[in-house]
Formats: sequence, C-alpha cells, structure tokens
Amino acid sequence: MTLGKYLTSKSFFKQLLLALGIVVVLVFILLQWLSYTTDHGNEITVPDLKKLTEQQVEEKLDELNLEYVLLDTVDFNKDFPKYTVVQQDPLPGAKVKDGRKIYIKVNSADFGLVTVPDLIEKTLRQAEPSLLALGLEIGKKTYKPYLGKDMVLEMHSNGKKIKPGDKVKKASKIDLVLGDGKVGFEESEADTIKNNTDTEPAE
Repeated sequence: MTLGKYLTSKSFFKQLLLALGIVVVLVFILLQWLSYTTDHGNEITVPDLKKLTEQQVEEKLDELNLEYVLLDTVDFNKDFPKYTVVQQDPLPGAKVKDGRKIYIKVNSADFGLVTVPDLIEKTLRQAEPSLLALGLEIGKKTYKPYLGKDMVLEMHSNGKKIKPGDKVKKASKIDLVLGDGKVGFEESEADTIKNNTDTEPAE
C-alpha cells in the first residue's frame, strides 16, 4: 500500500483518533495533577474553636476564609462556659481547602432536668448506680434507727426533702437518709427483758 493510500485509509484514521484520545487523557490527568499540587500548598490549618462563642468562631474563621455550621447544643458541660463550642469537625490541626465548612456543637446554658427514681426502701448498693446512671451525685449519708441496714428512707437535695418523680437538675447531689440496722436488735432485747420481768413470780 502506498503512503497516499495509507493516509486516506480507515486504519490510519482509527489510529489517529486513538492517538488523539490518548493525548487528551494525558493532558486531563496533567491538569488535574497541577490543580491538586497548586491547591495543596494553599491548605488551611483548622484552628481550635473550643470555648469560643459563636461570634468569636465567626470572626476567627472569616480571617481564614472558612465557614461554620452550628449543628446543635449538647448537654451542659461544667468544664465549658455556656453557649461556647464543645465539639468541632474537622478537629483542630486538620488541613482543609479554602471555603471549607467547620461543623460545631455548643454548650447548653445549664444542666437539664432528670426525674428522681424511686429508691425508698432500696439498699444503698442499689441506689448508688441508679443515681449515677442519671448523672446525679451521691451527697451526704446520714443514719437513723431502722431495721434495714443501709436502706434508703429519705432523699434530700439542696436541703429539701424530695420524693420519687420529682425533677432535679442533672449533676445535683442527692443526700440520703439510711437505716442503721440497729433498731431491730435493741427492740428485741428490750421486749425480751420486759417479757421476762412480766413472767417472774412475785415474792
């Protein structure tokens, strides 16, 4: 086949199109690589936003050309001022592109309320995990005469008597009045002495 016929043949055009396709793909890959390496040098380090107010977050991120999205409030954390950032995503130190959104959650204004469980006539061993599971704390423990040792007789919070079903703030201290377990023995001993005295014959 002569050169002139080959240049006008279908085989030549197929190979030409294939070569052009390969060139286009290579150019595309090269441009993507250049774009990545160029942007890579412009990455921004995410700052630590914890304990900042929403206004402070906005000002700080504006300086870095980043944005933020407030997702939610979380249960009050006494280690953070109210209405300040408790959690963020991405975390501090992460590398992000220009204009990236930073998602934050802020602290509530105060502890939420929880319902006081029914612990009356439950043992101290049963009462403690029930209170801790609700985020409550064990306060003072006082004792008074009662047959059941370490049996819960009363509950108090901030000096006031509370009952099952009442609402108290999470992290409140619950003071417990417990049985000392001695009254049964003392009464039994007193009854025995009395009965023996009553049955002794008169001289």
